[in-house]
Amino acid sequence: MSENIFYKLRDDIENGIVTGAFEPGERLDETQLATRFGVSRTPIREALMQLSAIGLVEIRPRRGAIVVDPAPQRVYEMFEVMAELEGMAGALAARRHTEEDSAALLAAHEKCREAAVSEDTDRYYYENEIFHRAIYAASRSGFLEEQCTTLHRRLRPYRRLQLRVRNRMKVSFKEHGEIVEAILSGDADRAREGLRSHVAVQGDRFGDLVANLSNRERRAAGSDRKPLV
Repeated sequence: MSENIFYKLRDDIENGIVTGAFEPGERLDETQLATRFGVSRTPIREALMQLSAIGLVEIRPRRGAIVVDPAPQRVYEMFEVMAELEGMAGALAARRHTEEDSAALLAAHEKCREAAVSEDTDRYYYENEIFHRAIYAASRSGFLEEQCTTLHRRLRPYRRLQLRVRNRMKVSFKEHGEIVEAILSGDADRAREGLRSHVAVQGDRFGDLVANLSNRERRAAGSDRKPLV
């Protein structure tokens, strides 16, 4: 199985969890998932392990993978920390970026533009991840890059949910432009504040996130689909 196919498999399961296709508390049976996606159990097992690492499923002895029900407050707290980490990365990137970092950031920004113009939220989601990683790399702090990458990975499914909010992709790209300008001009304070605001879920954006999580729960409660047992 190619790496791209594996990632799509993992993301399909992840998307099923955050949209309520797989219900909180439901056991994800490897054999039935393998049949459903037309693959062997090995990539299913690896995908579930990766989803366990970001807190979407819990691996329990003799029961296997169980879908976790995320508390909105917990998700909010993770976004709070992510906003501070990204703000720090942006400030350091503004002071330390190299020509190579500038080129990588501009290239990632252009890919996000193409995705936004095509109104392809899935494509934008992946290009957005590359964009943020370019900022982490430009910070020239290996430890900070590791911490940002780890938490970004844990928040990945909720970032995807945010992009489904009307006009969020367009607003996100506009914010990207302001962040790029701040970093490349060496304005550390503006880069820090731009990234904090870009990542934090406050006010209406927090309400939108909670609404999406609530919709997920309602869909799960109203589903008459037999669970994977």
